[in-house]
Amino acid sequence: MAPKRPAGADAFPRKTVEPFVTRPAEDGPLYAALDLGTNSCRMLIARPAGSQFQVVDSFSKPVQLGQGLEASGRLSRPSMARTVHALQVCRRKLEAHKVTRMRLVATEACRRARNSRDFLRMIRRETGLPVEIIDAEEEARLAVISCAPLVSHRTDQLLVVDIGGGSTELVWIDLQDVEPTERPRAIMRLADGFRNPVPGGARVVDWISVPLGVATLRDQFEDVEEDEGRFALMSWHFEEMLADFSPYSLTQRSDEKFQVIGTSGTVTTVAASHLGLRRYDRTKVDGLTMTSAQIDRVIRDYLTLGPEGRRADPRIGRERHALIMSGAAILQTLMRVWPTTRLSVADRGLREGLLYAQMVKDGVLAPEGLNGVA
Repeated sequence: MAPKRPAGADAFPRKTVEPFVTRPAEDGPLYAALDLGTNSCRMLIARPAGSQFQVVDSFSKPVQLGQGLEASGRLSRPSMARTVHALQVCRRKLEAHKVTRMRLVATEACRRARNSRDFLRMIRRETGLPVEIIDAEEEARLAVISCAPLVSHRTDQLLVVDIGGGSTELVWIDLQDVEPTERPRAIMRLADGFRNPVPGGARVVDWISVPLGVATLRDQFEDVEEDEGRFALMSWHFEEMLADFSPYSLTQRSDEKFQVIGTSGTVTTVAASHLGLRRYDRTKVDGLTMTSAQIDRVIRDYLTLGPEGRRADPRIGRERHALIMSGAAILQTLMRVWPTTRLSVADRGLREGLLYAQMVKDGVLAPEGLNGVA
């Protein structure tokens, strides 16, 4: 008789699937991807390397572009100045590497701000960078394709969750008609759009962009002083926003064939805390599978620490301590309402999706090289 699997054992075996490799630069075209979000400005410069890509340089800085946006509906002058300064650093890196193939995008904060067009003109004038605002559907598509290597061959139903600073994207994908070994590649093909699925391909059941991320959700409840009460209110408010997401009420799903992939700083921070990492290690986090019980334990630990304890906790980091509880409220809510007890952790997102999309379009990175998780 085969041994019984222990309780809580992972349905999706852990497999670190690197979306890129870091080794000395070789010849080949360079590509850049920049994600200007509500909280951070982040960029990757990479070149194709087989079915993956090789990172040559990177940049990440919290700029808090969306600070004050909830109250005023506008990007503030200090926020724009901080962001322009960060973009000037990015421009110097792009020039130093002589990058000509690039996609530089802005997301929710710029989508919502009344003065975003003026801000883009300011960016062009001060830095010369062609930053563009993308809509919520494209942001969701890019997050989805970045996670393609983590899709299990066992997955019939997939939910990809991208918790951002200003919004949270959820995409529910039906893979039942796709051959198991083809499922990661089918996800990559969604880069062309969520509508009009090809026969035998991945089918997007529904997707939603909730206008609540770690920064905007925190700002809505910043006047609530009690820590646990604020956390409960944030969870309740986020769940209310899911009512129009059609799969929300679907509970008759096989836990073994339903996979949730979470991509965000919140998800990777919770994973690092679960592992007890005092210094973040991407190779230990990306591809990790966590159970709902493990996530709940980490969040209870955060609440026990309180604001001061979280600020001093090296697992969280000083740049994320003020945002971790709003992100945790979103994450815990999602794990509570979907019929699964596991989350696949993805240390990848919009930048990786932008790079994949550019390289596949140019024919220098073949999605056929994706293997996924058996």
